[in-house]
Amino acid sequence: MGLTLILIAGAAFALRLLGASRWAQGAVVAISLAFVVLVQLTLPPTSALRVATGGSLANWLILLAVLAVVGAYSFGIKALKQRAEDRVEPVQKTDKLSETELDRYARHIVLREIGGPGQQKLRKARVLVVGAGGLGAPVLQYLAAAGVGTIGVIDDDIVSLSNLQRQVLFSEDELDTPKVFAAQKRLKGLNPFVEVQPYNRRITEENSAELVGAYDLVLDGTDSFATRALVNKACVAAGVPLVSGAIGQWEGQVTVFDPAHGDPCYACLFPEEPADGLAPSCAEAGVVGALPGIIGSMMAAEAIKEITGAGQVLRGSMLIFDALYGESRKIQIERRDGCAVCGGI
Repeated sequence: MGLTLILIAGAAFALRLLGASRWAQGAVVAISLAFVVLVQLTLPPTSALRVATGGSLANWLILLAVLAVVGAYSFGIKALKQRAEDRVEPVQKTDKLSETELDRYARHIVLREIGGPGQQKLRKARVLVVGAGGLGAPVLQYLAAAGVGTIGVIDDDIVSLSNLQRQVLFSEDELDTPKVFAAQKRLKGLNPFVEVQPYNRRITEENSAELVGAYDLVLDGTDSFATRALVNKACVAAGVPLVSGAIGQWEGQVTVFDPAHGDPCYACLFPEEPADGLAPSCAEAGVVGALPGIIGSMMAAEAIKEITGAGQVLRGSMLIFDALYGESRKIQIERRDGCAVCGGI
């Protein structure tokens, strides 16, 4: 039995050295244990294979029971941590910028459209970023660098090698690490004056209202229609502005949805999910690595303007950028009469 366990552990370790994900390693262990139990159940006691794998079904069942208890305990602890993280408490800060902060944000403060009052607004702002992927990575970096006081980031994905072509927030050292925790570490290193709230999970119908309601502004950089529709619905219900970005291949777009101020919502523009193949994901259609940085930076700029009151925010209009031909254009978008999401506002 001991030799069999060593072989299983060795196979999992070899997969780790080859760069396989934790899910792949776990799958190999689970399949191996299932095979051993099947051998113990089906082969006669004198079988060489059964003897080689321990010869006793009882010992393997005890081991599986112990693993089940440990797994259930770990899952319970994780669930309790997630529930605790969902109860977001405002970060208490003094009203006065420190000398270090004045130096750090000097280039903002000398801008007449931002100045000291605008930087104070950024410092007190609470912004939720949905998705820490291609768009989320630059959005998070520039919001943290700008001094946004509290940044929430929700994503249930881990860092993978294919992310690094465009998600420059991460490195190879963080492969298989949950994106939200890798992002939290990098952002605190970039600016220790910001508070980063990581939510290592998917946004759902059950948690969206509470999460969105705890923030002043939401930025959505996901590539799923269902998730975008869900985030939009929660923002409309909470009266929270939504900065929305999207990318694909060489083209990206940015807009701000805010029906609480008479502007359209996401459902006004996209009332129904696109048919299969009409809106392929980046994994299916590809995306040039620099494009998320361009569009993500635009999203961060819209967030900074929204918070500080500077300039003209992209409400009621969409900016479309074509990186392949170096062109951009702006189109007007209107509220749709009878919109199922914002029609009652």
